[in-house]
Amino acid sequence: MGKEFQVTYDCADPGAQAMFWAQALGYHLQPPPEGFPDWTTALTAWGVPPEHHNDRSAILDPDGSGPRLFFQKVPEPKTAKNRVHLDIRAAPGLTGDERMAALEAEATRLVAIGATRLARIEPGGLDAGHIVLADPEGNEFCLD
Repeated sequence: MGKEFQVTYDCADPGAQAMFWAQALGYHLQPPPEGFPDWTTALTAWGVPPEHHNDRSAILDPDGSGPRLFFQKVPEPKTAKNRVHLDIRAAPGLTGDERMAALEAEATRLVAIGATRLARIEPGGLDAGHIVLADPEGNEFCLD
């Protein structure tokens, strides 16, 4: 059996990043611990100052099969291309024009919720074609 893992993002606004990625992936925000109606109540009860309530956020796959995504606030901005990125499988099993049309439709949806379109790579050779986007904080990801 494989190891359980999460994907961690350093970012400036964990709450906003969590909301974007939850919408992008069909995930949901991690609920507060049992006994707390919301995260604000939990964090306040634990003595976390209000200015640190947005230091962390996490999202979960509703089926429990995908990894947890964790967003943590860091002081420095992103400065270079990601060495690791997510590929969103937006057109599994599709090829050619049908594949690219499905990728374009998903790119349009993601741009509407805050992504930035960076490039379209046409099918050819070993590449079936994909679209490169960036999340609201500039982290690159692909629609594959």
